[in-house]
Amino acid sequence: MTRALPPHPLPSHRLSVAPMMDWTDRHCRVFHRTLTKRTLLYTEMVTTGAILHGDRERHLGFNDVEHPLALQLGGSDAAALAECTRMATDYGYDEVNLNCGCPSDRVSSGHFGACLMGTPDVVARAVEAMRGATHLPVTVKHRIGIDDLDSYEHLTHFIRTVEAAGCDTFIVHARKAWLSGLSPKENREIPPLRYDVVQRVKTDFPHLTIVLNGGILNIPQAQEALKWADGVMIGRAAYQEPFILASADRDIFGEDVPPVSRLEAIEAFLPYVAEQLVAGQPLNRMMKHTLGLFAGQPGARHWKRTLSEQGHRPGAGLEVVREALAGVSQSVLTAHAGERLEQV
Repeated sequence: MTRALPPHPLPSHRLSVAPMMDWTDRHCRVFHRTLTKRTLLYTEMVTTGAILHGDRERHLGFNDVEHPLALQLGGSDAAALAECTRMATDYGYDEVNLNCGCPSDRVSSGHFGACLMGTPDVVARAVEAMRGATHLPVTVKHRIGIDDLDSYEHLTHFIRTVEAAGCDTFIVHARKAWLSGLSPKENREIPPLRYDVVQRVKTDFPHLTIVLNGGILNIPQAQEALKWADGVMIGRAAYQEPFILASADRDIFGEDVPPVSRLEAIEAFLPYVAEQLVAGQPLNRMMKHTLGLFAGQPGARHWKRTLSEQGHRPGAGLEVVREALAGVSQSVLTAHAGERLEQV
């Protein structure tokens, strides 16, 4: 389905939320958009095979409020990636990203994800084909190395090779990946973070846009990294404690706007939830993305328990959300990002 959408300005990479399988689906992205208008959002990784041979609308469809939005593709066949990039352009995405960082066995067996760092020429051909299929930015997300291919020389060879194909934005997960011996979860935690390597890349490639990914937990840490990086990508922290995004438009993008409160974010999300309930989506599928909204605050347990225990029931609707909100104090509901609770 081709969408006739107005053109959008090129997305800023100053702050983005990482693509995360089973997490950053369209419901999650609409919710995140209630907290921040400027932060660049990414889809979950979608394989070229799923798009070309599966339910295209399910994999590519999105709500217009999600802009700016990037599609992350998984694949290595240049022709297939080009065709999917062409479709992404028709659907109205703002960027197409190639995954060269996922370390899972299933991904590696399909010869895409992190294993592509071992074949920079394959990535270069893919990027060249993707760029030929769109006017959108084509970016690459990758690790600092894989297995024994973890030297700085190999990393810079990868970047130079892909840059020559026309890529000028690299999102660098500041950990290497072990493709055998570690699970995807372990690959997010065990290899040490090497911000120094990413900082050296920025120094050696000042003309490229270098975005730091890995281990960033909040906006102050993002602000610190932005002293040298062109952008910061936050992963699990933005999902597990989404309220950290509420001050992003002001503190990262310099917008003269007050951060929303948690209550304002939920109230802004509810019309979408109501619309999706009518379309047959179960309540828990949407509200699961809000479970961390009150993390660390009084009432967080009531919020999570109510939504978790009642949200999956057939016919569950907005009354469950209202019940969950009723167990949270007004001071917590209306507090804004950066405010101390005792001050509100």
